[in-house]
Amino acid sequence: MEPSTPSSNFLADQDTPALVAATAGLLLKKGWMLATAESCTGGLIAGACTELAGSSEWFERGFVTYSNAAKTELLGVDAALIGAHGAVSEPVARAMAAGAIAHSKARAAVAVTGVAGPTGGSPEKPVGTVWFGWSVDGQVRTERRRFDGDRAAVRAATVHYALQTLAHLLQA
Repeated sequence: MEPSTPSSNFLADQDTPALVAATAGLLLKKGWMLATAESCTGGLIAGACTELAGSSEWFERGFVTYSNAAKTELLGVDAALIGAHGAVSEPVARAMAAGAIAHSKARAAVAVTGVAGPTGGSPEKPVGTVWFGWSVDGQVRTERRRFDGDRAAVRAATVHYALQTLAHLLQA
């Protein structure tokens, strides 16, 4: 049997509120709290989570770390790491996810850092590039994705994918 991927299970076809509800149920079942660390989404993941009534039972806190200084000050991301790799990178997404756990009482975290556009892209990191970090019970996973569309579309796709993958990881 092939391992399940986020795109191959029921979560892939769910809308964002359904993904939040699925995530909430999984976190409640485990008795865990969630923290978010967001850059390019500016708090949209936390906002989607707290749209669900009763979210205080499983949502612990959200960090909006749009600037590099905020990533360092609030999450403990090493400024040298950002300097060496850029804010939109695997090491920074990993450090953001770990920092969200370290600076909260959560056992699960999702972190996003990307280029939502319409400007700010480069040949190495075009508009729509997003690095994700998920920390679930001490295990950190990262992934890079590129989404098409305008700023709103990139941000919406980022929120959706972050929650879809988090729910998938919580099921494992």
